[in-house]
Amino acid sequence: MNSINMETNDKLKNIKQSFRLVMNGPASQSMREKGLNYKINWGVPFTTLRDMAAEYGKDYDLAIALFKENIRECKILATMIMPVEKFEADLADLWMEQTDNQELAEMLAFNLLQYTPYAPAVAYKWIASDNNVYQICGYSILSRLFMNGQEPNDRGMDEYLDQVSVALRAENTGLKHTALNSVMRFVELGDAFEKAARVTLKGIVEI
Repeated sequence: MNSINMETNDKLKNIKQSFRLVMNGPASQSMREKGLNYKINWGVPFTTLRDMAAEYGKDYDLAIALFKENIRECKILATMIMPVEKFEADLADLWMEQTDNQELAEMLAFNLLQYTPYAPAVAYKWIASDNNVYQICGYSILSRLFMNGQEPNDRGMDEYLDQVSVALRAENTGLKHTALNSVMRFVELGDAFEKAARVTLKGIVEI
């Protein structure tokens, strides 16, 4: 093991030990009841994880090591410390394959994916998926892009409205909520977008 790997390993060990000190049993239990099935879940709040991320700074090797752990806090922390410029599309695909719940999908979208140059491409690909978690991540990315004033072209708009009209009828409440949130951001892009949404989504959702 070279010195970089030893250093990363030491950091990983320290981080995992520190979770025990800030664990929240009731929060962990509540998350399990809501279907967040990690092998280990300490119930550590996001604010604490953000403070830890600030302490460690951006660290590619540590982020890779953290995400390999089937521990809620490790995976979320990984999304916070991964340098965006090193988070390439093939790695995003790999991490997404290992993401099986809404919380982590949203963390990936908000902390990393929205800032990548390939964000629109993966978002449109994933909202067309038949996997709820992929769709949730896709709509979470689009919400952030729309919030930041990124307008889809005509083809993108049509594709988005077609897919979101299906998602808003889904049985999965998490997916419906995330899709609806993206619609609210979409209509804020301007009158033409609001009009298009009203026409396509009439009878599905009030705008």
